Amino acid sequence: MPIAPPRLRHPVAVGRRLTGIAMLAAFALVVVLVIIFILTALDRIADYANRLDDDRSRQTTDGALRTYENQLYATLNDYAAWDDAAQFVYAADGLDWVKSNYGDMTVNSDLFDIAVVMDMQHNVILAYQDGRPASWTVGDYFDSSLWTLFDRAATAAPGSVPEATGFVRTGRGVAVVGVALIRQKTGALTIPREQGRLLLFARHLDERRVADLAQTYVVDGMRFADAPLASGNIVEIRNVDGRVLARLGWNSRLPGDLGYHQVRPLVYCALAMVGLFFLLLLVSGRNMVNRAKADEAAARRLAMCDRLSGLLNRSGFFAALGELVAEGQQRELHVLLLYLDLDGFKEVNDAYGHGTGDQLIRGVAAGLEALVGPDAVLARVGGDEFAVALLTFAAQTAADTLSDRILGFFDEPFVIGERVATIGTSIGIAVSPRGHVPGEELVRRADMAMYRAKETGRGRADHYRPEMDAEREERNQLEIDLRIAIERRELHVVYQPVVGSEGWRLIGVEALARWNRKGFGPVAPEVFIPIAESTGLIDQLGLFVLQRACETVQQWPGLKLAVNISPGQFRDPAFATHVEAVFRKTGTDPSGITLEMTEGYFIQNPERARMALTTLRQLGVKIALDDFGAGFSSVGYLRQFGFDRMKIDKSLVNALDEGERAIDLLQATVALARSLDIPVTAEGVETRQQAVQLRLTGCDELQGYFFGKPMPAEEIDAIFHGRRRLDGAA
Repeated sequence: MPIAPPRLRHPVAVGRRLTGIAMLAAFALVVVLVIIFILTALDRIADYANRLDDDRSRQTTDGALRTYENQLYATLNDYAAWDDAAQFVYAADGLDWVKSNYGDMTVNSDLFDIAVVMDMQHNVILAYQDGRPASWTVGDYFDSSLWTLFDRAATAAPGSVPEATGFVRTGRGVAVVGVALIRQKTGALTIPREQGRLLLFARHLDERRVADLAQTYVVDGMRFADAPLASGNIVEIRNVDGRVLARLGWNSRLPGDLGYHQVRPLVYCALAMVGLFFLLLLVSGRNMVNRAKADEAAARRLAMCDRLSGLLNRSGFFAALGELVAEGQQRELHVLLLYLDLDGFKEVNDAYGHGTGDQLIRGVAAGLEALVGPDAVLARVGGDEFAVALLTFAAQTAADTLSDRILGFFDEPFVIGERVATIGTSIGIAVSPRGHVPGEELVRRADMAMYRAKETGRGRADHYRPEMDAEREERNQLEIDLRIAIERRELHVVYQPVVGSEGWRLIGVEALARWNRKGFGPVAPEVFIPIAESTGLIDQLGLFVLQRACETVQQWPGLKLAVNISPGQFRDPAFATHVEAVFRKTGTDPSGITLEMTEGYFIQNPERARMALTTLRQLGVKIALDDFGAGFSSVGYLRQFGFDRMKIDKSLVNALDEGERAIDLLQATVALARSLDIPVTAEGVETRQQAVQLRLTGCDELQGYFFGKPMPAEEIDAIFHGRRRLDGAA
């Protein structure tokens, strides 16, 4: 009988056991795989969050360096493109001003700690560090990339900004350095370019300032790194030649690792919570990304914000204006731009100091914010310039309404502590119809309209018109031709007779400038004199007239000479020195010279005017108040400044034909002058009847077309030597 093979014992249990083991193994494998997948996913998410945060820190650090450089650039622009700087830096006696406004400002300043003034040949005029004269030489203290910045500023093309900034290695470490040509605020330079001087500001980036940047831009542990960090958290600071000067490193915050360690125990405890883990990771990751984006947005906002006023700066304004223009195109809305320049701000700044000026800027910014509302873009685009842009359906109505409100706001004085400042504003208005005019062109138009508002009286608003472009071009060409004419001595001087009221004999002349523009003919003085005043050419023109007249009057012994002085010349602290030099060069006796000036400057700057008059009187010249009766005609100013002569404006003389009231007014005016022991000259005399009446009222000198129009020196010479008679005496 065959033997049966043995049977397996409990085959089902064994099979179930094997199946269970397989299932457990499979489940374990699945669990392991899931755990590995989850941990791998967590690790990748953590690594991504770490890298994202490091990238954010790298971008923020790089942005902080750019902002640090931009802040010096803005400071440099304020101090280099400055009318006072363009005046005093080039003045022979302006060194004290340079020390006070550049050198002394380096002490305990967060704006700059080194100030250097050099000429185009690298000769140092002034070098200060931390409020004291520098003990080093520029070539030894700064690395060679400084001269690259110097050359960029010195050789900037016409029409571009003659400024350059960059990081430079110094004897104390690393600094951001800016070099700029010292010029007027308008960009004009009243001397040849090769005689220009450049201003250098340096602001060191030391450990304290790096720590301040770290706190401001929320970058943990930002510091100088001697060598590249293993983590790769590094931003190199290079000069303009590409050379590495220093490295900034920072600590990785590792937000991903922190999240990873928080959730890992939960994964090990219960796989059922995997979904929750993923949810937590998703939320955590999203928060990290949002925080990184928020930090980046905050850094971008800070870079586009004006620190003083809290408004948008120029860069931020142009970005916002571009968005408005694009939105205007999409919604078919007009973009309205108002460009404001403060009238009288410089005088407040000069009188009370920059601290008061800064408070005034903040007050203006706050007031404008309340006026324009939240829907408008408001920015401070320059030292005392603001811009307002908004979208509107009715541009004309909105422009008139808003400009009236702004002008009304400036009608009230500003109270700053115990001081009261009165300023105004000139507004230029331009419109981009349905956004079809780009932002830069819109700003150019508004800026042009603003300058027209200033030229036509200030404290008003003006709209851009296409003909302004042609007028601006003509004015620019006129300025160029006038500059050439002054340099080439192509202007000439004419002389109007001044006679004694008794006998009508020639006793003096008034020197007047005349210009016969090549290719165009004569240009009226009321056209070219204001251009000379606004462009700084009046100093050269006025001294030319004074010197030519002093040379000519030598041939007429005994004749007095009167020369008009512009407020632009009077504001020059070195004006008296220039006048003395003319007298010395021409051998002129100052006692026979009278300088005539109008009352406007005395009213605006009484203290400065009094000091200038004292200096001029020490030379021996006489001072006459011109055009009395055409302006404020204040008795107080007559008594305060003690003029040597008063010239009655021709408007009072012309009024003599109107009857007794005009005669009474004239008699009262002369009596006022007599009571103050001030002799009186009447100008604008056109008839014999006027001349007789003026003599009867007490005027001791007469001048006008009745006795002779302004004429060449040859005709005055003929009258002086008796070869011809005065017109009124003929």
